[in-house]
Parts: sequence; structure tokens; C-alpha cells
Amino acid sequence: MLQYQFIKNALVAGVFVSILCPFVGLFLVLKRYSMMGDTLSHASFAGIALGLMTKLNPLIISFAFTSLCGLLIEYLRTYYKRYSELVMSIILTLSIGIAILIMSTGKAGSNVNSILFGNMLTVSKSDLIWMGAISILSLILIYFLYNKLLYVTFDEEGAKVSGINVSLINYIFTLIVAGTISVSIRILGVLVISSMIVVPVATAMQLKLGFKKTLIFSIIFGFIDIFVGLATSLLLNTAPGGTIALTSVLVLTIILLIGKYRR
Repeated sequence: MLQYQFIKNALVAGVFVSILCPFVGLFLVLKRYSMMGDTLSHASFAGIALGLMTKLNPLIISFAFTSLCGLLIEYLRTYYKRYSELVMSIILTLSIGIAILIMSTGKAGSNVNSILFGNMLTVSKSDLIWMGAISILSLILIYFLYNKLLYVTFDEEGAKVSGINVSLINYIFTLIVAGTISVSIRILGVLVISSMIVVPVATAMQLKLGFKKTLIFSIIFGFIDIFVGLATSLLLNTAPGGTIALTSVLVLTIILLIGKYRR
């Protein structure tokens, strides 16, 4: 199968997603922001619809719109400090409304299923270049902000007292999440993208290891979910996004059963 270019493109795209999604997902889970993955995936959906309607690069417009929504979430958090999930619902509603409005006009001119469910097998070389650029930039930012981001994740108030610009760190991290979502939505789709952000992290957390080891195992489980799911979808001729999502839940179930048996 490796003689086909679309298979090679799908594998490279899978590498980007399986590293970046769990990497970002661990911080989101620990910050109790798991809902942000779903919220920004719908924002990315609206961004792609805008790109298709305006005949511009959908991935670039998706990244721009998703970043705007992410920054808006952080801004609104100052007004709803105790109700962060309410902010997510507001942005989710806005994004869904824009996406449905554009799609209903027929001006997007694209198959909605490819956006909702994704298709790793339609990734082009230009998509890979864009995905690679965002992925590398996101990982570089995380590398340089790692210690501060870790501090903010576990103790935001303590980070403020120690002199860390918490707002700036949160805004930068939100842009990283937006980039991750916009990179992944073309592959996994709106409806299943949160599976790669949250489920590998949930699986790794069952091993009850330290932060760095949990991060490493999250990426390992991300690789397993992506490539086993992709191989299965090719064999069964099923949608890659849905097959990957089911694979991630199956791997989590196996780890849970192993943990229960060992105890």
C-alpha cells in the first residue's frame, strides 16, 4: 500500500496529529479544559466553511478563525471566572451558527461529510506543508514555555504571585490549541477530533506515572490509535476519523481492564 502517494500523505499527517494532539491534550485535561477541544473544533468547522465560501485556503482561514475564537474564550473568561464552561458554550453556539448559516446558503460548495468526519486519504502535499509548519511552530513554543506553562497549569494563582504573565501564557497556549485543531480537523473531522486530544491522555493517565512519562505515553497511545485506526479503515473501507475514534476508546478499555486485573 505504501506505493500510493495518498497513503504516504496520510501516514505523515498521522504522525503530526498523533504527536501534537496528545501533547496539547494533556495540558487541556489538567487545566480542566477538555471542552475546549470540541469548542474550537466547531470554530474550525466555521472557519473552513468561510474559506470555502470566499474561495481562500480553507486551512489558513480555519486557523485564523479558530485562533480568534480561542482568544475570545480567554477574554471572556475574565467576565465568567467561575463559569468557564459557559464561555465554551457561547463560542460553540457562535461557531455552529456561522457554519450552518454558510452551509445552508450552498456557497461553500463542498461535501459536508468530509468536514464533519474527516478524511486522511485526501491530504495533499500543500496540506502537509501547512500542517508541518503549524505543528513545528507549536512544539517550539511549547518547548520554550514548558516550565511556565506547567506552573500555570497546576497553580495559576501561584504563577501570578511568582511574577509569571499568566494571561500572556494562556493566550499563547490558546493559539497553540487553535493551531492543533485546524491542523487535525481536515484529517479527523469536527465530530471526532476531541478523541485524539483527550482519549490518549485519559489512557496514559491510567498508568499513574509522573507528568513527563504520562506525556510520553499519551503520544505513544496517540500513535497506536492513529495508525491502527487508519490501517483498520483501509481494510474495512470505513471512515478513518470514526475508526480512529473507536480504536482510541478500545485501547483505553484494554488499559482499564489490564489495570483492574493487575489490582
